[in-house]
Amino acid sequence: MEYSLYIACILALGIIAQWLAWRLQFPAIVLLLIFGFALGQFTDLRSGPNQELFFACVSLAVGIILFEGGLSLDFREIKGVRAVVFRLVSLGLVVTWLLTAWFAHRVAGFSMEMSLLLGALLTVSGPTVVMPLLRQVQPAKRIGSLMKWEGIVNDPIGAVLAAIVFELILHRSSGSIASDSLASLGLTLLTALVLSSLTAVLILQMLRRYWVPDFLQNPLVLALVMLVFALSNQLQHESGLVTITLLGVILANQHSVPIRHIAEFKENLRTLLISTLFIVLAARIRVDMQALEMLGWRSIAFVALLILVVRPLAVLISTVGSALTWSERLLLAWMHPRGIVAAAVSSLFALEIVRVLGPDDPLAKEANRFVLTVFLVIVITVIVYGLPLSWLARRLGLSRQNPQGVLFAGASPAVREIAQALKKEEIAVMVVDTNPRNNSAARMAGLPVIFASIGSELVREKTDLGGIGRMLAMTPNDEVNTLAAMAYAERFGRSEVYQLATGEISNGNNERKATYRKGRILFAEPVTYDELTKRFNSGQQVKSTLLSEDFTFTDFVDRYGESALVLFRIDTAGKLLVATNETEMTPQAGQKIIALVDEVEEE
Repeated sequence: MEYSLYIACILALGIIAQWLAWRLQFPAIVLLLIFGFALGQFTDLRSGPNQELFFACVSLAVGIILFEGGLSLDFREIKGVRAVVFRLVSLGLVVTWLLTAWFAHRVAGFSMEMSLLLGALLTVSGPTVVMPLLRQVQPAKRIGSLMKWEGIVNDPIGAVLAAIVFELILHRSSGSIASDSLASLGLTLLTALVLSSLTAVLILQMLRRYWVPDFLQNPLVLALVMLVFALSNQLQHESGLVTITLLGVILANQHSVPIRHIAEFKENLRTLLISTLFIVLAARIRVDMQALEMLGWRSIAFVALLILVVRPLAVLISTVGSALTWSERLLLAWMHPRGIVAAAVSSLFALEIVRVLGPDDPLAKEANRFVLTVFLVIVITVIVYGLPLSWLARRLGLSRQNPQGVLFAGASPAVREIAQALKKEEIAVMVVDTNPRNNSAARMAGLPVIFASIGSELVREKTDLGGIGRMLAMTPNDEVNTLAAMAYAERFGRSEVYQLATGEISNGNNERKATYRKGRILFAEPVTYDELTKRFNSGQQVKSTLLSEDFTFTDFVDRYGESALVLFRIDTAGKLLVATNETEMTPQAGQKIIALVDEVEEE
């Protein structure tokens, strides 16, 4: 297969897998690995003159993914549980390493040296698997932040630990192993601290002083990240992952320069890199009878012990005396899938062991089974942890399936009436406004209220929006509505952010607005804020109506007339559907519609 066609196939398969995972609510990494294994049956990437270049590209891609992960680590997210995070990535990591190594030796049958290496490598988890699962599950804010922090911080620490063990294996005849290990660890930390700090200062100065135009900021930061990653690895072996993650954390926790646009760009890039990396690395594995026989039942038992013994014990020890509830501890114990770092580093280590020690060395003969075992752990942990995670989080009360709640931007009288109608249908609502009078009236009506701007960090980052699945921008200001829709498109998806029509749109002159308008236009007939207020002032009311075979939607229109404005539809499964001008609203029997209607006398 030509390289151009091969690369195109990888990109296409990666995006198809991501789309299928989204449609099926299935862990994307499982589909990516399946596609990669299938591709590997027709291609062979395990040999050739470009292996060093291949792994260099993989290493850079992993560095970018970890940098993006570091950009999402804000210390304010884990206020109150920082000690738990520290214990998870220190004490918990050591427990995971030693127990995994012991089971690898006693159960899986690896030599002691290879067992220690496997244990060190399997301490990692990482944003490539944790972030997609968290996005799918949307757990409560505290436990979600804790999982994210552990997964991202574990990756560089585990990679450095694995690199140190790897060096010890390659130089096991040396008489100063302990001192060399401590020196290597110290140099790694020093290199990471110095390079990440200097690079962060450089980036912040460039942004603060406008040395770089907007269109070059993202490419420049990306180039700097790759350069610093490579330079760090050149100065100290395998220190690049620590350097890049620390750089992301420093940038995320400074508040002098906005970097949201950089984080958004890296997040899009991360999705593409994850999609391609898993397929490429999985394609290097030939899944045949010989490979399955090499693994055997002992490898399956080894993975089972990782899930049922190692992870729960590490979490139990790390959370003793913490403020976490037992529900949170149980969910945390059911969350340690392995990802791209384990896949990439295991393949690289296997090649290096064979190259340095020679194919006849006993460790070299274990190298192939070492890689197969790592991929087996990745596949099983992603499936076992990922598939029941949403169900478990809901059973523990830490997540809601397909959240139906509505976040309202604005708390005007019209918005309050609409929010109350949804609340009566047991749909979670939350209103956000900067008008004290509106907020006071909303609070008196029993509505949850946040006194802030809809675009503020207080709402977007600090407020627990569990149970909220969409945002309706209904303030008097068209520009605020547009900006709110743009701000929440990332969280809820563009299909679930809505805004009232602007004056230009309602008059049919939407050419100027359409170029940047992000929200879907609210309600079956587009109405502006003034038009909606006029309807309420004229005496129209929000009414919920259950349709049946005897009272159809046609009967509803006949009773309330053409002036009735359909706002929402609740289907038979309890799903809330927002009426828009771009979707045909055809309610069926058994469904409920919420509409703004003129008051009529009941027959």
